[in-house]
Amino acid sequence: MAELRPIPFGRLVSRMFRELEERRSIFDLPARRIVLGSGSRDLSVRLHGKRASTALGPAAGPQSQLAQNLVLSFLGGGRIFELKTVQLQDRLRIPRPCIDLRGPGYNVEWSQELRLEESLEEYVKGSMLVRMLAESGALPFAEGFCDPIFDMSVGYDLAGIQSERVGAFLRGLRDARPLLDRLRREIPAEHAWLRDLDYEACVSDTLTLSTFHGCPSDEIERICRYLLEAHGLHVIVKLNPTLLGAAEARRVLNERLGWTDRIPDEAFAKDSRWEEALAFCERLEARARELGRGFGVKATNTLIVENPGDFLPASEKVRYLSGPPLHVLAMQLVARLREAFGHRLPLSFSGGIDRVNFPDALALGLCPVTVCTDLLRPQGYGRMQGYFAELERRMAAVGARDLAEWSRSAYGTVEGASVEEAQLQNARRYAAALLDDPRYRPGGGARPPKKIGRRLELLDCVTCDLCVPVCPNDANFTFALPRTEIAVVKLAPAAAGGWARREEGVLRLRERHQIGSFADACNECGNCDVFCPEDGGPYLLKPRLFGSLAGWREQARLDGFFVERREGRDFAHGRFGGREYLLEAGPDGARYAGPGFELELSPEGAEVRAGHAAGEVDLTYFQLLRLVSRALLHGPEVTWVGPREAGGDFDPARPTSA
Repeated sequence: MAELRPIPFGRLVSRMFRELEERRSIFDLPARRIVLGSGSRDLSVRLHGKRASTALGPAAGPQSQLAQNLVLSFLGGGRIFELKTVQLQDRLRIPRPCIDLRGPGYNVEWSQELRLEESLEEYVKGSMLVRMLAESGALPFAEGFCDPIFDMSVGYDLAGIQSERVGAFLRGLRDARPLLDRLRREIPAEHAWLRDLDYEACVSDTLTLSTFHGCPSDEIERICRYLLEAHGLHVIVKLNPTLLGAAEARRVLNERLGWTDRIPDEAFAKDSRWEEALAFCERLEARARELGRGFGVKATNTLIVENPGDFLPASEKVRYLSGPPLHVLAMQLVARLREAFGHRLPLSFSGGIDRVNFPDALALGLCPVTVCTDLLRPQGYGRMQGYFAELERRMAAVGARDLAEWSRSAYGTVEGASVEEAQLQNARRYAAALLDDPRYRPGGGARPPKKIGRRLELLDCVTCDLCVPVCPNDANFTFALPRTEIAVVKLAPAAAGGWARREEGVLRLRERHQIGSFADACNECGNCDVFCPEDGGPYLLKPRLFGSLAGWREQARLDGFFVERREGRDFAHGRFGGREYLLEAGPDGARYAGPGFELELSPEGAEVRAGHAAGEVDLTYFQLLRLVSRALLHGPEVTWVGPREAGGDFDPARPTSA
């Protein structure tokens, strides 16, 4: 399994500003897709007494695990970040692929893929990068549009949450001063003034609790009490769609909407019942009020359904449903919760949010409104721009200047109704209408492109670039190679001395535009394979680049490259079919080494100057190493790879627990 390796902070800072200046993009999100805010309408919300410029943000998932994820969500207009759920068990073996967006959206992913200590650092790094963008003036954000809230997420049982390591994580986000001090020193000299910004020491004092499907009600209540009392946190508890009950959940999913997914009986066996959830929410709301803290609920978690094993690993008996059908199920629960609690409990939402229904979620008074599945589709984080365009359009149509006015007028003004009354009526109306909306039935949503019956090659594809934005970690990138033909040359020691040379055809590079994958940021989720029109998967077959030599060596099962420029010479390490090769090149010549051989060659490889070999030597890999290293080390692209990215080396060492 591939392992994520966080990008060094200095490199994040350096690339972020340089890419914006030179390429008008940040982490491959074009500047034209960045949401800058508008002075014409107030989209701000309050959560636990704090202001956020918008209610939108990433759900605890693939868009909130790494620092660059948080930056990209911020650039898309997200201002409430539900950080990816962490837990004590942070050395998990997650099956691959783990995401399937051929239909509505499924996954088998479980918790964070970083060590707890790495997650803490990524979230602090992300908060600092967001502050830099807000304060630097590099982007013309509207006044008041840069106020974020970072929301922790932990799981999955009380024993783990009470552990010292999880406690250190929670305390570290409550008071990040030691990390801030260290990270300030890692900011490159060219951006030294950013070291003096007033970074918020308390990155987060709010938390959304995620528990196992099937976690008993009394366990959920004990966890929430512990977080409220021992850590003084504002707490939101994520509820499951199974609260609707087996009969109603199946009626909505299968009968009303027409989806064929089967919800297994065990999905309901241990989960909280509706009456149990109402009771513990009442008690927790009262306890939070006594402590001067906030307590709320979130609708909803994903839904357990059976896994047919046709894409996601067959070893997983169940998968987790998201996307359009989950939206309908979650909104049925929202309507019930509004009826039960009114506005005594803050109500947040996640489930099938997209451009069309984002304004509706705000009309119901939901906050935050978090999104995951839709951002894994083409355009990625750039899709968020459409959310605000649609919201602005609909607000303008009814003359709403802020979200309170939007709630009162979204579905027709009700004379004399308060905002709270309007939101309750909106919830009833919207949840009922969804049951007959064809957008949420099979065939009503977005579909991935069809395959064209061609297989990807290392340096050849249709270069549609769909794989770049659908990677939430910005692992896939583009670079340029010359169109050329390379003779496939084999060398062997000659009996009379010297070298015998023979040719075996030609390697043709037909495309200048190439796709690469940065291994340190790729977790092999498989999402780029879904949207690639060719077979094989970009994350598996395109050039895989590593951030460090140690990381390249550690992942010996993966073919790929590590390139660097050192002391005026280019170094390229390559692994092809498990066999390792090295190219060291300069203007005076090249050293090419591999299994059983080492040669001194002319710069282009046409002449053997010295060396030895136990058998025949294939110069094809020499040419591939030369082309790829030249493109990445001397080309104009701004990527995670190359000597022009200043600000810290990639360190393969993983943090150890206390």
